[in-house]
Amino acid sequence: MKQTITVKGLKCSHCEAKVEQALTKMEGVANAKADREKGLVEVDYAPETVSKDELMETIEDCGYEASL
Repeated sequence: MKQTITVKGLKCSHCEAKVEQALTKMEGVANAKADREKGLVEVDYAPETVSKDELMETIEDCGYEASL
């Protein structure tokens, strides 16, 4: 399943990489692609393994504000 999450605070390629790496380390996440210009992260994940709330919590743990 694909989910687009709005992320506030992505300012550079390091920010994108930080969020992508944190998400792809999660069990059930196949891929994550952040776009700082759009302020979005697209996540391809297994909803039976990981929830939208857990995805957003991981982004927030990186220091960014996440919303659907």
